[in-house]
Amino acid sequence: MLRRCSTPANVRRGADRPRIVSPVSTPFVPADFEVPLELVTDRFRLEPLGPEHNERDHEAWMSSIDHIRATPGFPDGRWPTEMSAEQNMADLVRHASDFAARTGFTYSVLDGDEVIGCVYLYPTKDGEHDVEAKSWVRASRADLDVALWEAVSSWLATAWPFERPFYDPR
Repeated sequence: MLRRCSTPANVRRGADRPRIVSPVSTPFVPADFEVPLELVTDRFRLEPLGPEHNERDHEAWMSSIDHIRATPGFPDGRWPTEMSAEQNMADLVRHASDFAARTGFTYSVLDGDEVIGCVYLYPTKDGEHDVEAKSWVRASRADLDVALWEAVSSWLATAWPFERPFYDPR
């Protein structure tokens, strides 16, 4: 059974949305929880986002800014904004540091070696949800948005310790 989830990472929302606070200083998964290092489907796979993805990640989202802004979970149009490859690298280093510290988990969505999207799992401070998930796919792979949402929703329900996820439906 697919558990409906709702939105994540480091984007402040209005009163009706969870508020993510970054950087988070404490882990938000139990110390004995083994964080998944991948999710594999027949159409894509997820692996932790890191500096090694910089060029491919930068190209993926820079080519899809309008599409990402129209994706559920990114409603206010403040992200993404254009940035240099160097600025993107700093962002990827921060996400990798969050992953290592267990304060947030960001995954690159890949088809082979091509970066086709990203998934963010970060805590919320709204008192109602224990994680906010966000995802996007590049405009040229928009057909995968629902499939990614379904796979991540199921993954959150079966492989993660969260009981009250928020992930905007597709």
